[in-house]
Amino acid sequence: MDTRQQALFIIFGGTGDLAKRKLYPSLFELYEKGFLKENFAVIGTARRPWTDEYFQEVVRKSVTTDGTSKEDADEFAQHFYYQSHNVNDTEHYVTLQKLAQRLDEKYSIGGNRLFYLAMSPRFFGTIAEHLKSQNIVTDNGYNRLIIEKPFGHDLPSARELNDSIGRYFAEDSVFRIDHYLGKEMIQNIAAVRFGNNLFRALWNNRYIDNIQITLSEALGVEERAGYYETAGALRDMVQNHILQIVSLLTMNMPASFTETDIRREKIYALKALQVYTPEEVEENFVRAQYAQSRGLKGYRQEEQIADNSRTETFVAGKLFVNSENFSGVPIYIRTGKRLAKKTTRIDIVFKDVPKNIFGSEKLGKNILTIIVEPEGEIYLQMNVKKVGQNFGLQVQKLDLLQSESDSTPIPEAYEKLILDALRGDATNFTHWEEVAYSWKFVDAIRTAWDKQEGALVEYTSGSMGPREADDLLAHDGHKWIFTSKN
Repeated sequence: MDTRQQALFIIFGGTGDLAKRKLYPSLFELYEKGFLKENFAVIGTARRPWTDEYFQEVVRKSVTTDGTSKEDADEFAQHFYYQSHNVNDTEHYVTLQKLAQRLDEKYSIGGNRLFYLAMSPRFFGTIAEHLKSQNIVTDNGYNRLIIEKPFGHDLPSARELNDSIGRYFAEDSVFRIDHYLGKEMIQNIAAVRFGNNLFRALWNNRYIDNIQITLSEALGVEERAGYYETAGALRDMVQNHILQIVSLLTMNMPASFTETDIRREKIYALKALQVYTPEEVEENFVRAQYAQSRGLKGYRQEEQIADNSRTETFVAGKLFVNSENFSGVPIYIRTGKRLAKKTTRIDIVFKDVPKNIFGSEKLGKNILTIIVEPEGEIYLQMNVKKVGQNFGLQVQKLDLLQSESDSTPIPEAYEKLILDALRGDATNFTHWEEVAYSWKFVDAIRTAWDKQEGALVEYTSGSMGPREADDLLAHDGHKWIFTSKN
């Protein structure tokens, strides 16, 4: 079967950091693997007055590594074209339409167009309108719109943004990208849950004691300070990445492994999130800011950050999904910057055995751990007998999957997601209803926080967050599985 794709990519924000770091290298990987060959072209647009030649040189540099074939990089870059573009100027879209038509004919693309909006969401509606009105959207092929986060800053703004796009593009043509959904270990959640009767039978509130999700970063806000000050950890990480992971962990088994059935169950899981009252937010959520310590700047000492900023760089919380299978199971989440270690991990903590028959021997917890990054790994913590004449128990980790360094190279998340979009498979993209229910949950927290003047605490850089995050679990008789000592 021929797996080669035919498409014209039009990337708005083609000179940006995302395009250079992620999009062009991912397209090159697809080119190297044969998914893209002769019948594709890329138009990069932005305000900068670049030429085709300069743009192609930028692309070559972005895809070149120690093992890259110069010939392949040169051939790949020849498919790239540049147009200086003002997204508010109709005449620029007229010029863009002519270039798109010329490239469509030159590369025999067949009218397939994929529009990638790698720029501020405030331009999404304007771009969508002009793509339609200036006939850049074709009649003889597919037209798909990929959009980056943030998708609004609350539910009303997200709905307004969605409506502005929906006037010109149908929902099944809109691909809202969340790069976490392209990560190998995130996609492994479904394989572990539904491909093994052992876990499928135990994956419910009868056997699961609690779930812990950690997305920690060792760096501070760095060059993203301007954006971060308007977003904070809650909007930047919880509303999208963390709640998407929650939906995959708690959704019911879909009728089939198809986009429609998976999406239906994810929406149901997010709809079942318990939306908190202000009093419940205070009880179940912690927000904090990294302080100046260990020779490192505090958040308020960073450039572009106000001296009295109340933006949170850390969030920890306890949430519930009130579905039949997960009602009553606390899901502990935390994310933050300037923490002890960069990692993304999920710990599924199972309930203790009803009776310990081993007398004074202490039983360890059964824990299924999925480490998403920095290296993908899955292991199960079990109780086994110690080697020796006497009977004793010890905790042993059973590796269920080799680390990335020992296995087949894992495709980068953007590479996977771009190929999915080319194929028209939106399984690993977010549907509008998923976005809406996520914002509904997050808005309740944000509104409560805005009324709680004294709720922001500080934490030491290089730690795993403030003491209050540990207290959140200790109150329930639990503790974080992952600590700064792991």
